Amino acid sequence: MILLHGLWMRGFALSMLHRRLMEAGFRVHRFDYLSVAATEQRILDQLHARMTDLLGEADAQAVHLVGHSLGGLLALRACHDAAALPSGRIVCLGSPLRGSAAARSFARWGRGGEVLLGHNRELLEQGLERWDGPREVGMIAGCTPLGLGAMLGHFQGEHDGTVAVEETLLPGLADHCVVETNHTGLLFSPEVAQLTAGFLRHGRFSPPQPR
Repeated sequence: MILLHGLWMRGFALSMLHRRLMEAGFRVHRFDYLSVAATEQRILDQLHARMTDLLGEADAQAVHLVGHSLGGLLALRACHDAAALPSGRIVCLGSPLRGSAAARSFARWGRGGEVLLGHNRELLEQGLERWDGPREVGMIAGCTPLGLGAMLGHFQGEHDGTVAVEETLLPGLADHCVVETNHTGLLFSPEVAQLTAGFLRHGRFSPPQPR
């Protein structure tokens, strides 16, 4: 399994989730990338190489991806047309798969917004139309409205302070659930780690979260 962090983060932010998924029985690796300075293609090339390397390790039968925020978008980009990659599932944590209102608010700052969002600005602002790739994808969204994005964007409905639940509802997802935490809190929630492990094993979130 590979964990991908989000915008303005580095791999150490994934430490708690890493530990919990290891305790759940997974072999876990963190993919550290420059979320602002690196181009999307450079990130995807490095991720493809890492996935291929992991498949060559002993006992590896699949390489799952778990991406927080921008990391989830990049995980979907990486696996959409890459038929030669190993099999596995994807879990996105609070990823604005349909585009981020908060990112669009930053972009209206002009040059300052472009610098803050970096080379992945377009992906964050526009998101994807749907998921029709070969992997099963699950989404865990947060609904506690605490975060910087709440002061910058005008969200419709529930949100996690940075990403609206509506922005996480991409056609083609295998499953979707909402938990009571904010955007950063998705990385530290025991419930999120448990749900992630369940989806990676079964392709569904279990038990289902009533809404």
